[in-house]
Amino acid sequence: MKKYLVIGNPIEHSLSPKLHNHWIKENNINAIYEKRKLDEVDIKNIISDIKNEKIEGINVTLPFKKSVIPFLDELTIPAKETQSVNTIFKKNNKVFGDNTDIGGFERALKYINYSVKNKKVFILGAGGVVPSIIIALKRLGVDQIILSNRTKDKTEYLKKIYPDLKIIDWGETPNFHMIINATSMGLKKDDEIKLNYNDIGPKNFFYDIIYNPSQTNFLLKAKRLGSQIENGKMMFIFQAQLAFKIWHNILPKVNDNLLD
Repeated sequence: MKKYLVIGNPIEHSLSPKLHNHWIKENNINAIYEKRKLDEVDIKNIISDIKNEKIEGINVTLPFKKSVIPFLDELTIPAKETQSVNTIFKKNNKVFGDNTDIGGFERALKYINYSVKNKKVFILGAGGVVPSIIIALKRLGVDQIILSNRTKDKTEYLKKIYPDLKIIDWGETPNFHMIINATSMGLKKDDEIKLNYNDIGPKNFFYDIIYNPSQTNFLLKAKRLGSQIENGKMMFIFQAQLAFKIWHNILPKVNDNLLD
């Protein structure tokens, strides 16, 4: 039986096993998918398990999307461009890192028929998934990307790669059409992002990368304003669909009832 994993820290919230095992069963594949909480010191050994074929493939979630890279043999073009890896596989005796977050985010926005073309998008956070979101937004024709993070060094690093980013201080609220929470704030029930929601108004679109819980405080407050809200469930499903295709050469079915 082939074995697949998702690694991260924290990892309890991950619904990857539920989703992948559903598709594995649906497509009659002799495999199992599990989750494993790791520390940085464990990464080298887990990649060795792919090299030694004890594990067939790994999904990577926060905070390891960048820190797995030194242990890989090669990166695909999307992974190299973002310096962010969320899918690992072995091919021709080499261990590759790939990025399906870009395609996952693009497909998620198309799925809900939301166009970012010529719009201003405000991103909160500068962690592992943010380069993927930036690239996806650029592909979709965004007018301007504004970025804010609690620590400035990460935003400055991204500014060097994407010079047209507008960087603002944490706590500032610019004019925007869409705001994306790309931080981990919201995984815990009492997590709260300090925004002046009343000044924002109801016309803006609030998107949270977090999908479990399904409505973070960030989304609940926006909902009370009458704003359009969306969690990261469909992005999560679509990035998983693309990872599944890499491993099994099958594009599994996606529908609204998945994970319900």
